[in-house]
Amino acid sequence: MFFQNLARKNEIGANCYLLETSDSKVVLDSGMHPKEEGIAALPAHHELSPHSVDAIVLSHAHLDHTGTIPVLMRDQQDAPLYLTEATAALAKALLHNSVNVMQSKRLELGITEYPLYGHRELDRLATRWEPKKYKEPWKINRDTQLTLHDAGHILGSAGVMIESDNKRVFYTGDIQFDDQTLISGARFPEENIDTLIVETTRGAAPRKPDYDRDTEENNLCQAILDTLERGGSALIPVFAMGKTQEVMTMIHKFKTDGRIPAKTPVYMGGLSTKMTLLFDELSDSTSRKVPDFKILEDMDINTGSKNQKRAPITYRPGAIFCLSSGMMTEKTTSNNFAQTFISNPNNSLLFVGYCDPQTPGGVIRQTKKGDTVKLNKEHPAVVLNCPVEIFDFSGHSTAMPSSTTSSG
Repeated sequence: MFFQNLARKNEIGANCYLLETSDSKVVLDSGMHPKEEGIAALPAHHELSPHSVDAIVLSHAHLDHTGTIPVLMRDQQDAPLYLTEATAALAKALLHNSVNVMQSKRLELGITEYPLYGHRELDRLATRWEPKKYKEPWKINRDTQLTLHDAGHILGSAGVMIESDNKRVFYTGDIQFDDQTLISGARFPEENIDTLIVETTRGAAPRKPDYDRDTEENNLCQAILDTLERGGSALIPVFAMGKTQEVMTMIHKFKTDGRIPAKTPVYMGGLSTKMTLLFDELSDSTSRKVPDFKILEDMDINTGSKNQKRAPITYRPGAIFCLSSGMMTEKTTSNNFAQTFISNPNNSLLFVGYCDPQTPGGVIRQTKKGDTVKLNKEHPAVVLNCPVEIFDFSGHSTAMPSSTTSSG
């Protein structure tokens, strides 16, 4: 067997790999680098000869794994794409949104390569997508068999067992072995694996030995309650796919348990609404801790839409605003909303996931209360007067604390 990393850089982003067996070439994921633009955001697809790939496997729908799937499929016209049903639905929605983003960047930034693919091409290529169920093997050639297994990261995420040449290779994209609030932890095979290719996003970042998710949820609940009691609102920047649905499930628990007032208004904005609809529609496709819970049906959520037309989300005191993006990237809903929000000392800004230090969210987390912060180059800096708190609800498995690891 032969394994090749097709990422241009040895870092997170534009994940893409080739596994070659005696009778098959399989490409694993094809992402778009979040810090690059244009051709530089692509994996090294040029190292693959056209029509040379037998199959493509997509582990999950996040952009750093799926963002350039259409470009790869355009070059590899004989290769079907294998993925779960949920990943297919989420990826299609995300990629169509990506087309819109690239079209905007072409106009605003003058990136002539954009868009890398269009809406019609995406729909045409999607006819070659072949959804597969967990734990149901299939063959792509005479001697190569594939099987998907639940990765516990987001809805539909999967690792894949590749059996060929009398060897068993297991590849994962992002993984979470612990149960989250909504999504159950990974269910991977543990025996007779010859080679393991594993995602390690937080592999060098152990949690504190006393970390407990229930305690972390209680701390988030208390931060929201403190904010409401002083007459302010809580802004929770969230990623549209995965984090939004986890946080909404927590808020539902808090209301159901009586820990925060049941009538507290909750707002959802950005791409999150469309992704949450898909999470609800496909709720039975992935193991969940709350299997019958439908977020948009069972919660009274304000989505910023009225009469089928998008309406801006406006501030009101005593509310919870769960707005994308999670890193508060410029021109996203959370970034625009924060422009007038963070100067009010009664409000609070509550981070529930990772922020790159160079993003607006990362800059805020390094800013002292009372200092100014620049959220958008087109607007003046604003004073950070509200409390900022950070919580750990990562969808990635972390390194084991040093106190629990083997000395050997």
